[in-house]
Amino acid sequence: MQANILIVDDEQSIVDLLEVYLRNENYNVFKFYNGHDALQCIEKEEIDLAILDIMLPDMSGLAICQRIREKHNFPVIMLTAKDEEIDKITGLTLGADDYITKPFRP
Repeated sequence: MQANILIVDDEQSIVDLLEVYLRNENYNVFKFYNGHDALQCIEKEEIDLAILDIMLPDMSGLAICQRIREKHNFPVIMLTAKDEEIDKITGLTLGADDYITKPFRP
């Protein structure tokens, strides 16, 4: 069975790049550019890993992470341009399992 990976980022180029790499490794990818649609997907699908940007057009990736943690225990990776130490601490405190800053090497 393929693992389901959720990618939520408003930068389409990053989402598309991650999708290519993950599909090449035989992962099933759900991609969204806003938090609302991503949260709907989480309620319908069995997600194994979420990769979340913090700065989204409709809600913070941190808020999505908190909502995930209310009902789910799958790993969450924050992938964001916010690189201050306090941002990393906040993300990890709110339930993220890892915090990666942009730019990054896939």
